[in-house]
Amino acid sequence: MSKVAAAVMPAPQVPTEIREFAEPDLEPGAALLKTTYSEVCGTDVHLLEGHLAGVPYPIIPGHVAVGVLDKIRGRICDVHGRAFEEGDAVTFLDVHGTCHACWYCLVAKATTRCPHRKVYGITYGTQDGLSGGWAQKIHLKAGTHCIRLDGVEPRSFMAGGCALPTSLHAVDLAGVEIGDTVLVLGAGPVGLSTVALAHLRGAARVLCVGAPAHRLDVARQMGASDCLDIDVTDEQQRGDWIAERTEGRGPDVTIEATGAPIAVAQALRWTRDAGRVIVVGQYTDAGSVEVNPHLELNRKHLAVQGVWGSDFSHFYRSVRLMRDARAAELYRNMATAEYGLSDTNQALAKVAAGRAVKALIVPRT
Repeated sequence: MSKVAAAVMPAPQVPTEIREFAEPDLEPGAALLKTTYSEVCGTDVHLLEGHLAGVPYPIIPGHVAVGVLDKIRGRICDVHGRAFEEGDAVTFLDVHGTCHACWYCLVAKATTRCPHRKVYGITYGTQDGLSGGWAQKIHLKAGTHCIRLDGVEPRSFMAGGCALPTSLHAVDLAGVEIGDTVLVLGAGPVGLSTVALAHLRGAARVLCVGAPAHRLDVARQMGASDCLDIDVTDEQQRGDWIAERTEGRGPDVTIEATGAPIAVAQALRWTRDAGRVIVVGQYTDAGSVEVNPHLELNRKHLAVQGVWGSDFSHFYRSVRLMRDARAAELYRNMATAEYGLSDTNQALAKVAAGRAVKALIVPRT
């Protein structure tokens, strides 16, 4: 039986290592994907640092990937009812097992909170087989939703990676309108994607506050009107800078994409009265922050919305978006570095240190 190499994260704080797995026997409705690209994102750094609960180490990280269907067992169709064929280039929704039958799925209409959902590369472990993108091949379990990449450059799509559908969800919930001023806090992949999507959605001005400086250069290339480096300014200077660019009122919409709890308090403080605040960066528990609910929320008449993950619609629309030449050009500005399976520890270190905007895993050993 053929062997498949994968980079495995044995436990928190333990370097990844190369292991070999047998090719799986596919169940009906399953497929084997030959991986073209996966990514290293902030979630993978959190996994290494042990910041996520319930992770079944050892795991094969890499929850978003693109590749070519190598083997298909039975018939697998897209949302249009068209059957996939071996050789098709696809991506897939990393969330698997959403039940579409529980209270959250049917009543709350919040499938990202379904208690039955599993995520490739995060809540599937090696006991589940080839279930992450840092592998030469991925076992796409029955019920995994695939999306064709026809007309989409795989590398450009992966420059957006998991940040693209997550940011799309955030911008949707923000209700960004033509002519709005949007403030994005954070210049990581989610922040940069949010800048691009707010710009494409028709914001008249997109401001970005973040660091390091080289990421702010990318933010400008992706549609930011102006940027401010937090490494050389204090909170008062940032507030003054924002006020100067928003007629003293503050932005119409602020989207927090930093992961730092203090940024949530700042978003409430800096957004104009009757504005909208979207919190998408608090994926792990980084602690609490003090907020005055009267002065900074109630009296300001703010609308505040949290964002958790993304669903199939966001992945599907992200692929469609990348067929647009304007969007694809914006994402080509995201600096990407490629690493083989044996270089995943180096890639993790660079992402953790903020030295890489986007690190792609190309599954060679």
